[in-house]
Amino acid sequence: MSVHNDNKEFKKITTHALLAMKQRGEKISMLTAYDFSMAQILDDAGIDILLVGDSASNVMAGHETTLPITLDQMIYHASSVIRAVERSLVVVDLPFGSYQGNSKEALNSAIRIMKEAGAHSIKMEGGIEIIESVKRIISAGVPVMGHLGLTPQSIYKFGTYTVRAKEEAEAEELINNAHLLEEAGCFAIVLEKIPATLGKRVAEEIKIPIIGIGAGKHVDGQVLVMHDMLGINKEFSPRFLRRYLNLYDQILDATRRYIQDVKSEDFPNEKEQY
Repeated sequence: MSVHNDNKEFKKITTHALLAMKQRGEKISMLTAYDFSMAQILDDAGIDILLVGDSASNVMAGHETTLPITLDQMIYHASSVIRAVERSLVVVDLPFGSYQGNSKEALNSAIRIMKEAGAHSIKMEGGIEIIESVKRIISAGVPVMGHLGLTPQSIYKFGTYTVRAKEEAEAEELINNAHLLEEAGCFAIVLEKIPATLGKRVAEEIKIPIIGIGAGKHVDGQVLVMHDMLGINKEFSPRFLRRYLNLYDQILDATRRYIQDVKSEDFPNEKEQY
């Protein structure tokens, strides 16, 4: 484990460790990962949770939405991440179409991810409409993280990626769904793009950890897409995003210098050959 990581208490992050962190007021850090090399760096840095997100559909495969990615592709990404991880808890998204409307299919999808990828847990979008699937998966021994607010798999229903639950009725529905997910046995819930006051209320009412992405500072932890946080993407600039690097320009510059050195026969030099 990296010397820069102050949190040495947990040699391995478990769902129990996350609950303990919430109870003592320690914030939970979470990022996405999709491949071995990046997961190794993030794990070494001391990240608490790595999400193998269906955002791979966007950032790895170039699709416009998260909908096209398949269960087989998610298993491929998840197994790559699992091989890299020593400390982080790895959560894997159940992709669109692998659990909606059929709790038996949902269970089979979850079991495939756990068995074939060696994952630690799965994440599902939605509340009351998927609660039977959530209960069935948890009763089979698979830990489930919920996801409420903006649920990208439902983009065609919403029609937009704007902030959710600004109206009182939708806010109440979200709180009710959070209670349902907690009662069903979820170990944590992601809240995406909702008002900060609502995020605070959910985090106070619900005993399990609440992890936000654009849900304000009063939730129990934060998650960002790794490509966004590192500035590999340029197009995506929501208000909730803080870029810690500008890798797009740095990689662009390095590649241009490499091209120039190859063309001018500067690379390889005498020391760089056998």
